[in-house]
Amino acid sequence: MVKLLPMEQVGGHVESSANDEEPQGEPFTVIGVGPWEGPWPTEDFYDRELLRDGDKRNVTDQYRYWKLEAIVSDLDTKRHSMHMAIENLGHDFNIGTIVRTANAFLVGEVHIVGKKRWNRRGAMVTDRYQHVHHHENAEMFAQWAQESEIPIIGVDNMDGSVPVETFSYPKKCVLVVGQEGTGLSEPMRTACDSLIEISQFGSTRSINVSAAAAIAMHGWIRQWAL
Repeated sequence: MVKLLPMEQVGGHVESSANDEEPQGEPFTVIGVGPWEGPWPTEDFYDRELLRDGDKRNVTDQYRYWKLEAIVSDLDTKRHSMHMAIENLGHDFNIGTIVRTANAFLVGEVHIVGKKRWNRRGAMVTDRYQHVHHHENAEMFAQWAQESEIPIIGVDNMDGSVPVETFSYPKKCVLVVGQEGTGLSEPMRTACDSLIEISQFGSTRSINVSAAAAIAMHGWIRQWAL
């Protein structure tokens, strides 16, 4: 039996314990559950520390009190065949947000192309539940995709791009977005099997790259997961 905790505004940096889910920064809302009430469950996937202290992590109710490795193992049984890749040429702060969205859509794997270190702040620790791979450059990423027989779908508003609203996604594919402001690099554009863009109607030339990635991923979800 669980007891819901009230909403509260908190802040601060969390280290590595099971409840440490949010990075330092602006206040955020925590909605969690308190210590387990009544006899403890005996299944091995439950975390005894969380049963004792409560679970404030940003996870769905299905995974309350579960060990992290047990959650990852269960997610692995149902991940989608869509992958998400991000070019990391300048430590773009949007990468973390894209990783968090990729977790929400249960993508198969996340790929960081370029610099190995990336800004995890926006991920809100969701990268712990994902399989994140690094590729040194666009050429090595393209080689991986070719060997894995996964078509590369670039997301950028440029000549030759197909509107995402009418695009037929391959069931198995990897979507890739470029750096905020500059878009896909030339080597990455060359590596793409298809290019898609998001229809816009205002005065701005482009939308935020993390928003574009979310729209592109959801386009795949609408065609293959719903």
